[in-house]
Amino acid sequence: MALRLTEIFFSLQGEASRAGLPTVFVRLTGCPLRCTWCDTTYSFTGGEPASIASVLAEVARYPARQVCVTGGEPLAQKECLPLLAALCDAGYDVSLETSGALDIGAVDPRVSCIMDLKAPDSGESAKNRWENLAHLDARDEIKIVIASRSDYEWARDAIRTHRLDAICPVLLSPAAGLVEPAAMAGWILEDGLNVRLQLQLHKLLWQDARGR
Repeated sequence: MALRLTEIFFSLQGEASRAGLPTVFVRLTGCPLRCTWCDTTYSFTGGEPASIASVLAEVARYPARQVCVTGGEPLAQKECLPLLAALCDAGYDVSLETSGALDIGAVDPRVSCIMDLKAPDSGESAKNRWENLAHLDARDEIKIVIASRSDYEWARDAIRTHRLDAICPVLLSPAAGLVEPAAMAGWILEDGLNVRLQLQLHKLLWQDARGR
């Protein structure tokens, strides 16, 4: 079975703890979610068929050890799992950006999962798969996009209830144009949350959701 591939490109990682590192992005096509603030809707449909071997060959063209498999929702494609394993076997430092709505239990343990939890204003919070928390460890990360003060309060309560910051680093990301980053920084400090405020570096540099 072939992968469905939207694009492969080389840029700086714009998010999470690897922000600023030269990274090859492998963006797979398709997503079962429709978050209100999604900035990569172009990846929902289309794409081109690709084999794992062809993806590895394209990734090898770039001078980076970091590879990020993203989407869409990469895990919506069954071939994502062997792709992740093949990238690890090739010696890359591999991260996976996933919505948190699909089971991550079979992801190669060498891969760092950057897993979303969807706050209510995303329109998709009912699809959070809380069972995934059991599969995370300190090398993974949880990301929550915040689109309002009520989203922030939901995230704050989830962090405290589930002790998310004891599992792995937690990233709170203000939705572009919906939450003022400085305001959110104040909320975090006021509540004393053990989280990282995440600004999307690629949008600051290039005003582009794709990071180039």
